[in-house]
Amino acid sequence: MVLGAGLAGVTTAWYLHQAGFEVSVVDRQPEAGRETSFANGGQISISHPEPWSNPATPFLALRWLGKADAPLKFHPRASSKQWKWALQFLHECLPWRSRRNTEAIAALATFSGERLRALRAETGIAYDHRERGILHLFFTAEEFRHAPARAALLARFGIEAKVCDAAECLAIEPALAAQCAHLAGGLYAPGDESGDAFRFTQALAERLRERGVRFHYRTRITGLSASGRRVHGVEVQDAEGRIGMFAADAYVVCLGSFSPRMVAPLGEHLPIYPVKGYSVTAPVLDPMRAPEVSLTDESRRIVCSRLGDRLRIAGTAEVGGFETDVRPERVRTILDWIQTRFPGAIDESQASSWAGLRPATPGNLPIIGRSGRDNLWFNTGHGTLGWTLACGSAAALAELMQGRRPAPQFPFRAAA
Repeated sequence: MVLGAGLAGVTTAWYLHQAGFEVSVVDRQPEAGRETSFANGGQISISHPEPWSNPATPFLALRWLGKADAPLKFHPRASSKQWKWALQFLHECLPWRSRRNTEAIAALATFSGERLRALRAETGIAYDHRERGILHLFFTAEEFRHAPARAALLARFGIEAKVCDAAECLAIEPALAAQCAHLAGGLYAPGDESGDAFRFTQALAERLRERGVRFHYRTRITGLSASGRRVHGVEVQDAEGRIGMFAADAYVVCLGSFSPRMVAPLGEHLPIYPVKGYSVTAPVLDPMRAPEVSLTDESRRIVCSRLGDRLRIAGTAEVGGFETDVRPERVRTILDWIQTRFPGAIDESQASSWAGLRPATPGNLPIIGRSGRDNLWFNTGHGTLGWTLACGSAAALAELMQGRRPAPQFPFRAAA
């Protein structure tokens, strides 16, 4: 039984079903992919394995203090969990820990890209995907100065990335013409992809339903019943308020930011805290002015992906609890970015805004593997890389649940 029908939960169900398990999925939403997976930045960014917790972040956070449009904001709460997570985050910014985390993410991301391509070839599902790479943009000479070192590091992991001057960036993405005078250069990763994670999740859930996987939607999980070393059931409440219990031989927690709350009563402590991100999705008004290649503005920490006849622009991170209110000033920052970088590209009057909670661990490493209970497993805590790592994480978990060690060099829990 998979708990959660987001991107992590549905891909987990897919690979477990492929391995021969009889699978069911439980989620409080009316359909798959309605929470964190709904409107993310759209990037499968294998070329960006470096976590937010890196040596530069504490200094950047200090520089951004008090700025309304800061990419990263910390909203202090009277919460020991928030402060404990923040201290762990700072610890993960140490150079040697950041290097270790980067290596692990790169290994899992590369594996995940392979799994995604194989899944797409097998199923033929469509989700506005593009295999045109990701172009990382630098708008200051100081930031661009580090691009060759990043390219060399990625090459060590077997990830192709090319350092580009402004003219080469323009050749890759002609819509950058309005910004050419301000652009210092770029780093182009041709093997990266983009696509609509929500449409992918929905399409894959439909394939699973056709193959006999049961989805229990509008079903709220209220707790886990356990004794000894085993979980015996999932306590649930349906849309009419009726209380019941679902039982299975094994359970996988894919509940994103809510995972720690669910397993804490069992004595399981997951270092996951919600980090809110925003996105804006708008119809393309002028195709000649809208980018075709997925972009990352490294100076502003904003990403942009073409999804069919729509443009998805996403960015910002707020550490401040579980609220998902859409703050107009944060949306305005994203809209100002697209109107400045690509004037006239979108129909702003038809733009829709969204905010969701990324389930972030301090080092950005997802938690994949067995819990302290024999039949309780985790695939959660993917932070900003849920779309990038989804297929690899789920495929690796299916291997672990069959008693095999997955291929990537990654700190899986209870790996054989």
